[in-house]
Amino acid sequence: MKSSRAVWLCNGGMLCIAFVGSLIPVYLTTFGETFGNLSKHDLGRIPATMFIGAFISILISGPLADRFGAKRFAVGGMAFCVIGLLSISLAPSYTVLLFASGVLGLGAGVLDMILSPIISALCPENRVSAMNRLHAYYCLGVVGIVLISSLCLYLQLPWRWVIAFFALMPLTLGVGFLGTSLPPLVHPDHERYRLRHLLLRPRFYAALCMILFVGAIEEGMGQWLPAYSESVLGYSKSTGGMALAGFALFMGIGRLYSSFIIQRIGPYATVLGCAITCTVFYTLASRATNPAVALSACMLVGLGCSVLWPTTLGMTADRIPQGGATMFSFMAGVGNVGCILAPWSEGVVADEKGLRFAIGLGALSPFLLILLVIAIWFSDSRHDPKAVVH
Repeated sequence: MKSSRAVWLCNGGMLCIAFVGSLIPVYLTTFGETFGNLSKHDLGRIPATMFIGAFISILISGPLADRFGAKRFAVGGMAFCVIGLLSISLAPSYTVLLFASGVLGLGAGVLDMILSPIISALCPENRVSAMNRLHAYYCLGVVGIVLISSLCLYLQLPWRWVIAFFALMPLTLGVGFLGTSLPPLVHPDHERYRLRHLLLRPRFYAALCMILFVGAIEEGMGQWLPAYSESVLGYSKSTGGMALAGFALFMGIGRLYSSFIIQRIGPYATVLGCAITCTVFYTLASRATNPAVALSACMLVGLGCSVLWPTTLGMTADRIPQGGATMFSFMAGVGNVGCILAPWSEGVVADEKGLRFAIGLGALSPFLLILLVIAIWFSDSRHDPKAVVH
């Protein structure tokens, strides 16, 4: 029963991360209007600042969680999310908004770091599938919050009140984690790898490169999709929010059904196929002259990238089961570097070349992932042929 409750609390934590990742892009153009007709570069700094906060907290909290246990960090992550959401709702200026976004990122980073190793410890026999189920709740959270916030935009409800309202969920979950026992992050029969041991494993560096490209693929489209829909394709704000919901819905569907695909063709072939799919849809989204076709391609990137993040985590946990929270923190941290660089660089490129060109440039990330996965697949198959199948 306690194990089941811990799983459900982790699922709720993924919903909170979805809140962090989705509220800002939905209200990105609203922030631009509220705080003085901000440029696309300035708008790109808002989600980038959030991911910088996430990156910092991930790297700091991971090794500490291995020492002091998961509960403190699960509760602390929820507390930062509450503070960040309330601070955004009260922000009087663009500078304060950036600071509040960073605080929100701190909370999301701690949660992003701690939830995956908890699930890995709870489900050691099927880590890849369990990781995909956990991260499917991120997608469900994105769909739910985008639908609600889009309805709020349509009803013209004050955005400050809407964002403050969403602080209730991390507050409730934080209380829930306080009363729940959580497992050790490394099985008692295994000796946990310290950072120096991880840094001696070439496979760990390969996993870091994979998650870097995966973060860029997800957020390069996810953070700019509403703005691209509105400013380039000519749709309304509410339609842009609904497009992001569609992006997340496709992502959730892919993660929920990923176990059926992975069991049949293996994780390597799954990741390779998804990377190819993302390359195709990124290109179509930027080049299609029909707005409906372009918007559909944007949303279908969500299906293509759906299993990439959790499957990369699960594959790495299977290859390095002694990694603990330290391993997950470095992977999440590097993944968030991709999340930082993609929307920020696309904003810079958009100011010079236009947002359509910037979205097309996003196809570079899945293309590089294709080359990397082929190299890793070949290397791993030489050392352990069974590992690339199961």
